[in-house]
Amino acid sequence: MGTNSNPRHKVNDLFPILNEKLQGKMNLARIKLISRLVVAMCVVRHVGLHKLAMAFGSKADSLSSMRTIQRFLAGFKLDLSLIARLVFGMLPERGPYVLSMDRTNWQFGSFDINALVLAVTYKGVAIPVLFKLLPKRGNSNTDERIAIVDRFITLFGHECIDCLVADREFVGERWLEYLNNCRIRYYLRVRNNFWAVVPRTGERIRVSWLFTGLHHGQSRHMEGIYIVNGQHVYLSAAMGRNSDGKPELMILVSFNKPDQTVAKYKLRWQIETCFKAMKTSGFNIEDTHLQEIKRIERLFAVMTIAFVWAYIVGVFKDAQVKAIRTLKNGRRAFSYFKYGLDEITCYLLKGKKYSNFDIFKILSCT
Repeated sequence: MGTNSNPRHKVNDLFPILNEKLQGKMNLARIKLISRLVVAMCVVRHVGLHKLAMAFGSKADSLSSMRTIQRFLAGFKLDLSLIARLVFGMLPERGPYVLSMDRTNWQFGSFDINALVLAVTYKGVAIPVLFKLLPKRGNSNTDERIAIVDRFITLFGHECIDCLVADREFVGERWLEYLNNCRIRYYLRVRNNFWAVVPRTGERIRVSWLFTGLHHGQSRHMEGIYIVNGQHVYLSAAMGRNSDGKPELMILVSFNKPDQTVAKYKLRWQIETCFKAMKTSGFNIEDTHLQEIKRIERLFAVMTIAFVWAYIVGVFKDAQVKAIRTLKNGRRAFSYFKYGLDEITCYLLKGKKYSNFDIFKILSCT
């Protein structure tokens, strides 16, 4: 492999771009190290420290590179808000955005890791902007959810939020009260055994009873406001199928505009694509052997930079170079993320002559 194809030289192309975007808010040596980590992740498609060290883009041997990575993860106080601003500034389009909140988890031995993620939905995937790692099993709590949305508003402003979509975990009374009080539009799924109250009569009724008679592909929006979990909401539902192909009623609550509920909520699945990309079809985050939350957070933050870079490259290549093949079922043969990651890996390993465009120039234009 010639000098031009050595990943170490590609780091020199990424570093000035990240340095410009971080605007002198981080030590240059740290920016260079993050650049090396991002390039290494895209080369090996893994977060295992040994594998990253092998592709670290440094003149040092892999053992020295390994120690450098370990020191960074163990001791450097990485400003996660700074990384969030970096990722937000790399988004392909300006807001207002549909935000998707969800939780993913993995386990290393007996150690459980939960990641509460707030992401921007865009063209089939949700791009993670903020996250909170939770050293526990089970659901996030209301305080954790409020904190991450408050942080988003502090960093980027309330006006850039179009709405929030989330699954059945995110429907507690205080959580709905918070969203209502902040006037954040939401489209949230509720469990079918929830009770609704008709405000003018006080009548209680199971939400599922309001949508009897729906057939596959049909949806219904109830007129008027109901009380669910102590909060005034609109109710909508759609009949679909679950993963086993069986009929499944999907009941949703919303802040306003109930006619948009089903269409908006369908954007929620994009965060599942994001989690898949971070895990089995991307960087294999579940294979990290790290157990200290702060270290995992730093690794997770660097991975989000690599993730959004791959996604931007995939969107550009699909639109400007060669469209992703469409299957007979109407779906794309692979995701924008996978398309972009393949392009970046090829570029880093084989050199510019094997690529149709400059993957770094695209990043510098965001």
